[in-house]
Amino acid sequence: MGEKLQSRVRLRPVDLARPHGLSTQAVRNYEEAGILPAAARTESGYRTYTPLHARALGAFLALLPGHGHRTATGIMRAVHRGAVDEAFLLVDESHAQLLEDRRTLRAVESALRDLGPEAHEPGAVAGPPGSPAAIPTATFIGPLADRLSIRPATLRKWEAAGLVRPRRDPLTGYRVYGEADVRDARLVHQLRRGGYLLEQIAPLIDQVRTAGGLAPLEAALTDWRSRLSVRGRALLTGAAELDAYLRKREETQAYLHELSPSDGSP
Repeated sequence: MGEKLQSRVRLRPVDLARPHGLSTQAVRNYEEAGILPAAARTESGYRTYTPLHARALGAFLALLPGHGHRTATGIMRAVHRGAVDEAFLLVDESHAQLLEDRRTLRAVESALRDLGPEAHEPGAVAGPPGSPAAIPTATFIGPLADRLSIRPATLRKWEAAGLVRPRRDPLTGYRVYGEADVRDARLVHQLRRGGYLLEQIAPLIDQVRTAGGLAPLEAALTDWRSRLSVRGRALLTGAAELDAYLRKREETQAYLHELSPSDGSP
């Protein structure tokens, strides 16, 4: 009985907009974009909505924080096209991306631990061969490659990808790796050992440079971890609201299917 009553309730755009602090134009835009089901029209041409539209709007707004506007829009459009499996695929992709981001964070944290404390401190000087501080503040490609147990060609490849940026000696033209370059090379080396591709490593190196080194990056990693947790919670909230909307939509469609044309319309 409640379903029958709800299916006949008529709401104005403002009734949907006001609880969420939206404009009525935003509601109309969402409908035109396929985020909401198509609204019925009065004889005067005014849009009329139902509690089901309100549920759709709530689901979309709940999906936004975890999935972003583009994916949340794609999910709702797929639902309203009847392509629910496509909507679920989009949801799965967001969860997969979050998992990948968590793995990347762990890889960076592991790489930082493996670098050792000397990588966090400026002014490292050369020590005995094989010692942790054997890389001087400025070094050349051969000694650095030997210290990392890689080929010089690998360092040149990393340079071409923008992962290390050695300067050139003005007299000899040789590559000179300063303190920041050595740090970046060691971090790239650790991440490559963890199986990460160069294109995956590039944004992480950018974060190190933006933070001004590894020590300041630790605060950024803490913030990164917090944001991933917030996103994970948002994905759960969005999934719950989407499930509630799908259930209500199925109930409403089943009821409308039972109606004769004189009793109502889809």
